[in-house]
Amino acid sequence: MTEPGLVVVDKPGGITSHGVVGRVRRLVGTRKVGHAGTLDPMATGVLVLGVDRATRLLGHLMLTEKRYEATVRLGASTTTDDAEGEVVASTSAAALSAEAVAAAFAAQVGDIEQVPTAVSAIKVDGKRAYQRVRDGEEVELAARPVTVHELTVDDQRVVGEHLDVDISVRCSSGTYIRAIARDVGTALGVGGHLTALRRTAVGPYGLEVARTLEQLEEDPAVLPIADAARLAFPSVDLDADEAGAVRVGRALGRPLEGLTALFDPDGRFLALYEPREGQARPVAVFV
Repeated sequence: MTEPGLVVVDKPGGITSHGVVGRVRRLVGTRKVGHAGTLDPMATGVLVLGVDRATRLLGHLMLTEKRYEATVRLGASTTTDDAEGEVVASTSAAALSAEAVAAAFAAQVGDIEQVPTAVSAIKVDGKRAYQRVRDGEEVELAARPVTVHELTVDDQRVVGEHLDVDISVRCSSGTYIRAIARDVGTALGVGGHLTALRRTAVGPYGLEVARTLEQLEEDPAVLPIADAARLAFPSVDLDADEAGAVRVGRALGRPLEGLTALFDPDGRFLALYEPREGQARPVAVFV
């Protein structure tokens, strides 16, 4: 079986995140594979998978920021807020000014209250919202706080009665790019939905370290858990006595700035610790 670590996949379009997990389970020889942050079937790009005990890292990686490149089509609303849904309203967007479009996208930047798209994996009374929609139920999700750190309008072009807008986004985990498309379309009075989405980074893991499923078929290499932890978190190398204490989850009298990866003198990843009550205390021990 492959050693514990991360597999950073460049997900192709047309396959679910769960489908990617299934492929990687077969390649690495264990069922203990999970993913951090679902990508819609139409979306491509960075999907971070954990193998064996590295799956426990994923919950902490979920808290980090993400980067996307997307195309928003203004002038049509769909049932799913993306191109996979049915068009429910159309209004010509060809006459929109570049300034008005830029202003509408700029209004999405910052700490905002965002209503997730109804066709999402969020659970409502124990059932996924997208399943409720498929079952014909009306789903209304509550707004939730998210942060859009940066949003750049890269290009605008008229396509028939529509206006296609290419954007780049850096945002907190939990931000729906489909919801940005919907809300900008609503603000401009013409409707909007997503036609393309590519995730270019999850925290420190970008497309430069991602591998296609075809590449993984040839060489199912895993980023070792120690390397993955050093990339994602501040790191501290401990002496032998401290390492012994950390292995059994004891507090340390060492100051930490925040969530920190701790390593033994041989470079083995031991745990994630955080400052609490004047000491360094365990969040998760991995040995």
